[in-house]
Amino acid sequence: MSTSMAPWQQRAHDQALASLAAGRLGHALLLCGPAGLGKRAVADRLAAHILSAGADASAQARTRALIAAGTHPDLHVVSFVPNKEGTRLRTEIVIDQIRELGQQLALTPQYGVAQVAVVDPADALNTAACNALLKTLEEPAPARYLWLVSARPARLPATIRSRCQRLEFRLPPRDEALAWLRGQGHDAQAAAEALDAAGGHPGLAAEWLGGDGLALRRGIAADLAAVEAGRADPLETALRWSSDELAVERLRHAAEHVLERARSPAGLTDPDRLNKLAAWFDDANRARELLRSTVRADLVMADLLLAWRDASRQQAGKGDNR
Repeated sequence: MSTSMAPWQQRAHDQALASLAAGRLGHALLLCGPAGLGKRAVADRLAAHILSAGADASAQARTRALIAAGTHPDLHVVSFVPNKEGTRLRTEIVIDQIRELGQQLALTPQYGVAQVAVVDPADALNTAACNALLKTLEEPAPARYLWLVSARPARLPATIRSRCQRLEFRLPPRDEALAWLRGQGHDAQAAAEALDAAGGHPGLAAEWLGGDGLALRRGIAADLAAVEAGRADPLETALRWSSDELAVERLRHAAEHVLERARSPAGLTDPDRLNKLAAWFDDANRARELLRSTVRADLVMADLLLAWRDASRQQAGKGDNR
């Protein structure tokens, strides 16, 4: 477990500890906010604090080591598990997992302090699993903590959200994000470019800076421009976009690039163009979800890029008729 946290993580962590110390931290907590801000790391740090309460330094170190290794007997993590065939991970959390969690929480803590359960990502719970979880939320037991981690809390039923305290993670101020990126060893100019491209999200910017994210983003923008101008074939581009494991990331870059265009002065002053960009942004995000299923990625990409070309042609025709 890392010994340091980003400033926005530290704020959320300190807020939760203050509530705990004041006796205001309930048994159910919803850690929510944009993906990539370190919500799970904060959940693990809070779990280490609770599960080592009153212990000496040696026991606290042991607790942290067990949590980092994923082997602490009183910390239960519910996430994606392999399907029945063992060929891939499931894309949802199912009722059997929640029932098993309920059985674990009914047992006496092995280290005699408390038990903590983390459901991550909670928005992947299917309907039956949500109903089973609701029973656990409605019947809290002493020294049992249930924490839901979600980047999309609106997908959770209101009945679950209403029974949880919220611990919000928000994008930090630009200066703080840039200082953190610089502290990670990134060049100031590259950090600023990545942060702007990521819409102020330092975690996403760090991910791109640590790999080829910025180069991939520039390539996606160039591909969209080429398809829009008729210099590239949408079907050939779709095959290339879907040819490797970066398909979902390409769609994320494409959606964000189009969102930037929608927010530009040209987009905001042309309602028809703005609506088309917004519709394509929504389609790109829906396509990202489809790629997590068994559909053919090249067909999903082809439909999306053909729609992009057709919308561009309609816009061009509209301009010619003015």
